[in-house]
Amino acid sequence: MIAALDHLVLTVADIDATVAFYCDGLGMELVRFGAGRLALGFGSQKINLHPAGHEFEPKAARPTPGSGDLCFLLTGTLEAAQARLAGAGIAVEKGPVARTGATGPIRSLYIRDPDGNLIEISVPAPATA
Repeated sequence: MIAALDHLVLTVADIDATVAFYCDGLGMELVRFGAGRLALGFGSQKINLHPAGHEFEPKAARPTPGSGDLCFLLTGTLEAAQARLAGAGIAVEKGPVARTGATGPIRSLYIRDPDGNLIEISVPAPATA
């Protein structure tokens, strides 16, 4: 029945720091919608941002900054991503490492956003013979 992911929500402690991390570091686009709401757009999806303590209703049972573990697919190489991250002052915690994605093998880097969410950025791994 489910066809795709439209959006997800991150509860964040500091909206400005979060926007800077995802836009400057990962190349997402700031999206403004509704009555002053903010989201991070990429591809045909978005991440809605809820400020901690001022979440929009309805909300998760226990919205908490730093409880996310997300994996994003890149449109370039891991090497280009590493250079962009370094330029934005974002440290790579682990990687590149081999992992298994939703559709097959991937190579990944792990970083943390300002709230401590674990962010995996990945590219499809070359097929092995």
